[in-house]
Amino acid sequence: MNRVLYASAAAVALTAGMASAEQVTVFGPWLGPDQINVEAVLAAFAESSGHDVRYVGSDSFEQQIAVDLEAGSPPNVAAFPQPGLAAEMANRGFLTPLSNGTADWLRENYAAGDSWVDLGTYADPGGNMNMYGFPYKTDVKSLVWFVPENFEDAGYEIPGTMEELKALTDQIVADGETPWCIGLGSGGATGWPATDWVEDLLLRTQDPGVYDQWVTNEIAFDDPRIVAAIEEFGAFARNDDYVAGGAGVVASTDFRDSPKGMFSSPPQCYMHRQASFIPAFFPEGTIVGEDADFFYFPAYSDKDLGSPVLGAGTTWVITNDSQGAHDLIEFLKTPQAHEIWMARKGFLTPFKGANPDAFSDPTLRKMNDILLGATTFRFDGSDLMPGGVGAGTFWTGMVDYTGGKPAAEVASEIQSSWEALK
Repeated sequence: MNRVLYASAAAVALTAGMASAEQVTVFGPWLGPDQINVEAVLAAFAESSGHDVRYVGSDSFEQQIAVDLEAGSPPNVAAFPQPGLAAEMANRGFLTPLSNGTADWLRENYAAGDSWVDLGTYADPGGNMNMYGFPYKTDVKSLVWFVPENFEDAGYEIPGTMEELKALTDQIVADGETPWCIGLGSGGATGWPATDWVEDLLLRTQDPGVYDQWVTNEIAFDDPRIVAAIEEFGAFARNDDYVAGGAGVVASTDFRDSPKGMFSSPPQCYMHRQASFIPAFFPEGTIVGEDADFFYFPAYSDKDLGSPVLGAGTTWVITNDSQGAHDLIEFLKTPQAHEIWMARKGFLTPFKGANPDAFSDPTLRKMNDILLGATTFRFDGSDLMPGGVGAGTFWTGMVDYTGGKPAAEVASEIQSSWEALK
């Protein structure tokens, strides 16, 4: 389907809505600049549909949406940063299924389409599976950051496979240098950067179905396949030769400070695996694309697992059913809805129908190419787990593991904590 047909289908839906314009309320997690960005998208929807669209943002979205739903006063549409919470609300009967055809639309028009359908499909109170969530605005985590000048001076090439990445790691050590900067420190959230490593490595060593069963505990945390993924992380983080300052400082180094070693002279490290937000903590004046750059955290060439991407983002659901709410979801299927935010900041999309030339930032366009090249997309696993595990024992367990505790023992303790919550 070409871009003209996308626009035509949307125009038919939205023109129909104009005959009975109504107020459409939208609740999301965005404040500040991102609120301005999402309001620009919603203004375009309002103009094309005739609806009166009103957005409210909150930095306590998760708590507030639950209160609003339980009180019977929810917005028409809510943008959930945590699909696990959306699934819980669907199971309690608070969400309205999306129109028939949305699942097929995502399969056809989003890269790794089945992944996005799965992300928005939840059980209703009767256990029936329905499509509730429309993914819109995505973040990418499967990135390795580096300083191009350092690579050029040393003669290093960007690796295209995990085997090449490990070979480069060993080459840097052989040259008398240190390949990685890793830091897990984050105050009360210390340990979370390691969970991203484990999730990315699980997607590169096992079928995505294993990942799916792991985040729901259908596969136990101490299953040998999960333990092996933890040990894959340990092959990087627990090797004194591989990590700036030695393995002993990984847990205590603040994640915001850890990439700075790439910018020292001589460099204290050459690579840093972290999500798309990390340039905010690079030295002031750093220009991404020149002073710093990134490449895809690669997959193994000897495993038939495609090009998996780990990320996050928001899932839009109907929390107060109305024609205007359905019209908004239909609008999110148009190139315009994506290109407006693409022309601004902080937006990535797996929508193949959006024009990549709309990106005002070449760095975001390059990140989006990684997203469009994904054969599998999976949401941050710790965010899909119960809070006591995903934002609790998984974090602390990774600190214990980095400090020397065996992976199997750590995984067993995390599994025990999960069972205690059931």
